[in-house]
Amino acid sequence: MPSTSRIAFVTIGQTPRVDLVPEMMAEIAIGSAEGSIDFREFGVLDGMSPSELDGMRAKDGEHSFATRLKSGEEIVTSKPRTEEKLNLLLKEIDRQGFDLIVLLCTGTKIEPLENTLVVEAQRIVDSTVEALAASARKLGVIVPLERQVRDFNERHVFSGDHGIVSASPYAGDDIGERARQLEGCDLIVMHCMGYSADMLDEVRRAVDAPVLLSRRVVAGVVRQMI
Repeated sequence: MPSTSRIAFVTIGQTPRVDLVPEMMAEIAIGSAEGSIDFREFGVLDGMSPSELDGMRAKDGEHSFATRLKSGEEIVTSKPRTEEKLNLLLKEIDRQGFDLIVLLCTGTKIEPLENTLVVEAQRIVDSTVEALAASARKLGVIVPLERQVRDFNERHVFSGDHGIVSASPYAGDDIGERARQLEGCDLIVMHCMGYSADMLDEVRRAVDAPVLLSRRVVAGVVRQMI
């Protein structure tokens, strides 16, 4: 990497992600010299009018994402329409000379880029889940939306027992109360980049088990790459 690493953070919502990027940067910058990391944020929903945002919302039965608008409001978007616009945005960013693109979502499917290495949160977190689940008697997973509980089972096949609950990081759900439903699990994964360090503390108070926070897992990988 050059003396100054240029990172593009890409969200499927709107920027700035004040709830996410500062916390990740604090983790990524551990051990780095001041000023050695330059970053910029990009959002799939940036600049959209209310009517355009309505066109992105998930319809009944569609695979979906939960993400955050600039206002802090939650929006549940269509997975196919979001991924279509995400891939177009990534192609634009690919021409801008960044050293890394960090994709801030744990459920997207993207096309390969020509110039820039992409840190895919989904692949990193999913691979970690599957590796650790191999030795877990019972795995617990927290996802943002109830409709994603079924989607998660479609993506993963576990040999052992597992439990999945939903708790939105954006809609004020009591994540500690939801996490109590996972009592008896010997590993819990908070499977969304929107879950924060404070939410991690709530889950740890609610359940006596190791808990993985997606944004910390991804930030640790990025820190080793710069």
